[in-house]
Amino acid sequence: MRAAMDGAFGIYIHWPFCLSKCPYCDFNSHVAAAIDQAAWRRALLAELAHFAKETPGRTVTSVFFGGGTPSLMDPATVAALLEAIAGHWGVDPAVETTLEANPGTVDAERFQDFRAAGINRLSMGLQALNDPALRFLGRRHDVAQAIAAVDLARRTFPRISFDLIYARPGQTEQAWRAELGQAIALAADHLSVYQLTIEAGTAFHPAHARGDFVLPDEDLSAALFELTAEVTAAAGLPAYEISNHAAPGAECRHNLLYWQGDDYVGIGPGAHGRLSNGQGTAFAISQQRAPETWLKAVAAQGHGTRDRAALTGQERVAELVMMGLRLTEGLSATGFARHAGRPLAEALDRCGLASMIEGGYLGWRDDHLAATPKGRLVLNAVIARLLPN
Repeated sequence: MRAAMDGAFGIYIHWPFCLSKCPYCDFNSHVAAAIDQAAWRRALLAELAHFAKETPGRTVTSVFFGGGTPSLMDPATVAALLEAIAGHWGVDPAVETTLEANPGTVDAERFQDFRAAGINRLSMGLQALNDPALRFLGRRHDVAQAIAAVDLARRTFPRISFDLIYARPGQTEQAWRAELGQAIALAADHLSVYQLTIEAGTAFHPAHARGDFVLPDEDLSAALFELTAEVTAAAGLPAYEISNHAAPGAECRHNLLYWQGDDYVGIGPGAHGRLSNGQGTAFAISQQRAPETWLKAVAAQGHGTRDRAALTGQERVAELVMMGLRLTEGLSATGFARHAGRPLAEALDRCGLASMIEGGYLGWRDDHLAATPKGRLVLNAVIARLLPN
């Protein structure tokens, strides 16, 4: 796995629009009849310039276009934003530039335009390789379209990844093993695999409450999680984070930045950022969620920031622990001390740490405190034992 990078700095750009809203999705995404691409380009560039003034002298190591469906963006907007980033900051020669796409919103010319704009990594929302499952999940594409899109992506971009959702109604271990095998045959070097959860505010929430469908129980869900780790590891794509699997060296550089506690700017509606002031204080920054509200705010003041709060020492500790223990290699004590300003062992509940190690849920690997396979199954409970009340 790529080692933690001192001074890693990322840019997250949120495009909030989709062609339709998936019933499981609780992200900040919206369906719009028409989108003024030029107006959105101007606003995103303006907010980018605002944060550039706040973070001079940084070197950008990753850029991530998320959403929503960023493949609905005009490729010229992507090109303009990447050009502006290079003008505002230094750019790492090995910068990772990721764009999320859905199989139903791509074609060869558009992919080529995104590649020409500077995108070098594509993340695709396949979600399933089973047509009935795709219909259940509200996806606009079928398996044949998904496979064609992946093939096109592999011929266009140096790196690709795609997402799958498991623990779907009626799913069995045998069926999931076969689907994973098919996915691995398609994947280039990275695979993200998420358990289906029912979130408030989604179409699935009332449907599930009515009993319209039943999810696998905890035992089967755990078995599917363990099966995922087994199959991907055997194929050379071991888990490097709870839900992410990659060939060595192909981990998502941008997501590592989040999990390792580094700084990043978030622009666009509902985007979040984390910026430190160099004096031990980290600020949590969030932008206005509603697209029109964000647009008006940017027009009025050059940015759409809704909240900006300095994290307390304990809030920063909790965030670093919760994110860092998601990584297979664990939480770096050195990195923790750099970000939190105090030693890791001192920041944790000593009795809780001892009991988690003695119980086989955690272990030290040189500089890293890591969850064991047993601990990863109950990670939230493990983290709760580590943090002082």
